[in-house]
Amino acid sequence: MITVTNVGLQYGDRKLFEEVNIKFTPGNCYGLIGANGAGKSTFLKVLSGEIEPQSGDVHMKPGQRLAVLKQNHFEYEEEEVLNTVIMGHARLYEVMQEKDAIYMKEEFSDEDGIKAAELEGEFAELNGWEAESEAAILLKGLGISEELHTKKMADLTGGEKVKVLLAQALFGEPDVLLLDEPTNHLDLKAIEWLEEFLINFENTVIVVSHDRHFLNKVCTHIADLDFGKIQIYVGNYDFWYESSQLAQKLAQDANKKKEEKIKDLQNFIARFSANASKSKQATSRKKLLDKITLDDIRPSSRKYPYVHFTPEREVGNDLLTVDGITKTIDGVKVLNNVSFVMNKGDKIALVGSNEIAKTALFKILAGEMEPDSGTFKWGVTTSQAYFPKDNSEFFEGCDLNLVDWLRQYSPEDDSDTFLRGFLGRMLFSGEEVLKKASVLSGGEKVRCMLSKMMLSGANVLLLDEPTNHLDLESITAVNNGLINYKGSLIFSSHDHQFNETIANRIIELTEDGLVDKQMTYNEFLQEA
Repeated sequence: MITVTNVGLQYGDRKLFEEVNIKFTPGNCYGLIGANGAGKSTFLKVLSGEIEPQSGDVHMKPGQRLAVLKQNHFEYEEEEVLNTVIMGHARLYEVMQEKDAIYMKEEFSDEDGIKAAELEGEFAELNGWEAESEAAILLKGLGISEELHTKKMADLTGGEKVKVLLAQALFGEPDVLLLDEPTNHLDLKAIEWLEEFLINFENTVIVVSHDRHFLNKVCTHIADLDFGKIQIYVGNYDFWYESSQLAQKLAQDANKKKEEKIKDLQNFIARFSANASKSKQATSRKKLLDKITLDDIRPSSRKYPYVHFTPEREVGNDLLTVDGITKTIDGVKVLNNVSFVMNKGDKIALVGSNEIAKTALFKILAGEMEPDSGTFKWGVTTSQAYFPKDNSEFFEGCDLNLVDWLRQYSPEDDSDTFLRGFLGRMLFSGEEVLKKASVLSGGEKVRCMLSKMMLSGANVLLLDEPTNHLDLESITAVNNGLINYKGSLIFSSHDHQFNETIANRIIELTEDGLVDKQMTYNEFLQEA
């Protein structure tokens, strides 16, 4: 258990949080959410002791151990992989080092013998005899092969280092586990393994993540950082999101009787309980959901951009024909005889382990790259809008303010009022629309690119990783906008829920060509 009492922190005039009072209890997984800049990562640092709060304190029972997912991927360059994992339990590793140092002495005194015996006892109590095998199991689960276990960290790729540091945090059954974006740079199998690990983990987990599917799968509670406070809600992310929307609706229905509001709440809870999976986390949530009262759900201050793509004309039956496209980049064949026909109503998720291959196909279809061989043809009724993974060319060195930047892509001679209103719906309010395009953050650039696409009125969309750099609110808005889109689209995303809720067809790019399936993303994964 970890107890937070009256904790407050501010930088200058800006309060991140104040008078935070929470107990994080064993057996639960808490998803810490909040708008970008709300202070989620900072709060984790307060919990870990890396940052001292200006008021209040964080308390754990004596003897309990806290583990944190390290963010410095180069901290252990000269250490062996297996040792790096075991270092996650600092006292155990210290005992191992002390013990080894005594046994390596040429002169072994009586005092050394007594000390060695004490260390051997503590080593056994800390489950030291199982340390190497436990570390190896964690590494294997995350996809680090056995031949890498004795390599130095410096010999590993960036993605492999991330996995080792995650194994380090998970090692030794810590009493409290703090994870900041643990699914970043993980492949699908590693994410699935981590989900199962956390579902079965019996101590306390507090996690920050932009992966909604991950939060839905592992979380028993959501800790919402809002209005400078942290409120704990029972349930996963979807339950929090929909309950906050329901609370907003109920608050607006001022004339509605309390009995009717209670009935709405009961129906809402019943629907979520019925959809619960059979996992231990879901069972735990269901018991707690039944105890929720009307006062437990509150409207959120969160703002969601308005993402709505409206095709100017209906597309015909002839959309896109791709025939034998092949492309080699830097001596590596990334596209090999790719052929498919896109049909009306298709919402295609482009998947595969080779990111360069997916981006190359998008660029070819958007007319920004030539294939080495093969052809593609767009239907005469189609109009396309393209969202590139790298949007830097649209913003670097651009001195235009956001109104004038967007005006470049408006098919009509739209007024300042119209463009300001459009940007306002994308959360650029007031004087923010006069910012230079060149100084925008990653998330702001994405919202501008989406605005550009919405103004185009295209009936076919090409989107290469549109969720990169976005917060949970913007990801949810884009997700819903593409679900409701009446045109056709091809997209790539690492967001599981994005893929599952939008796509009705999956195209996987492989070294030998492609695998084309008319099915949902989850059905595709089950077949794989």
